[in-house]
Amino acid sequence: MSVQVTIELPEEAFSVLRSSPETFVKEMRIAAAVKWYEVGMISQSKGAELAGISRQAFLEALDRYHVSPFQVTPAELAAELARE
Repeated sequence: MSVQVTIELPEEAFSVLRSSPETFVKEMRIAAAVKWYEVGMISQSKGAELAGISRQAFLEALDRYHVSPFQVTPAELAAELARE
């Protein structure tokens, strides 16, 4: 099941990405999912689902936006390495 949401944007918004409204909306979904993943709100699989892309494409989007695919803080990583 899906829900359609309508968002009003100024016409100039599409020129920001030099894209059609459809491409702009797709990129907006990806950007939102990447940000929510970055701040730890969602998993990679949920991010891919929300963005409407495959998990591999989501990992590529993380790289494009310079977001680490690992959700581990430096302190958590240090603690993990100390256990070994």
